[in-house]
Amino acid sequence: MIYGEKQLEEEAVRYTTARMCAAARTAPKGNGVDNILTAVLTGKDKEALADKMDEIGARDFGKEKAAVWYGRDAANIRAAQAVVLIGARESYRGVPHCGLCGFGGCGACQEAGGRCAFTYIDLGIAVSSAAETAALDKADNRIMFSAGRAAEEAGYCGDNVRWLGIPVSLSGKNIFFDRKRQSEAALVPCPA
Repeated sequence: MIYGEKQLEEEAVRYTTARMCAAARTAPKGNGVDNILTAVLTGKDKEALADKMDEIGARDFGKEKAAVWYGRDAANIRAAQAVVLIGARESYRGVPHCGLCGFGGCGACQEAGGRCAFTYIDLGIAVSSAAETAALDKADNRIMFSAGRAAEEAGYCGDNVRWLGIPVSLSGKNIFFDRKRQSEAALVPCPA
C-alpha cells in the first residue's frame, strides 16, 4: 500500500494536536486546581473561527492596523490544517495572602470583579507546553491571542473561559514566519 503525503500529513496533524492537548492537560497547575480545557478545530469549525476573527477585526478596529492584524491571523488559521484551543476556566484559588491579582486576597478580588492571576499563569504554562510539543513534532505553530478572543466571543464552553489558539501547519514553508496572506505568497516569483 502507498500512503500519499496529504494522508500522512493529516495523520501527523491529528497525532500532534492530540499530543498538544495531552501536554496542556498534564502541565503544572497553581494550587493543584485543574481548570484547563482543550479542543481541536478542523474543517468548517476552523473556518468559522477565522470568520469570527475577521469579524472582530472589522468591527472593533475598522481599517486600523489591528484589523490587518486580525485579518492576517485569520488567513493563517485558514491556511493551517488545525487549530488547538486551550482555555482556562476563571476561578479563585483561595490562596491566603496571595495578592498576585493586585488585591489583598481572593475575597477582595472577587468583590472588585478582578481576575485570579493563577488562571492566566496556568493558561500560559499549558499553552507553552502544547507549543513545545508541536515544535518537538516539527509542526509549525504560533500562539494567537486573536484566535482565543474569537473563541471567547463564540462562547466555546460557556462564559468565564479565557482561550488562546495555536494553529498547526505542516507544509514546505512555515506559514507563520513572514506572515503573508496565502494569496500574496502565491504571487512571489520563484528564483531563477
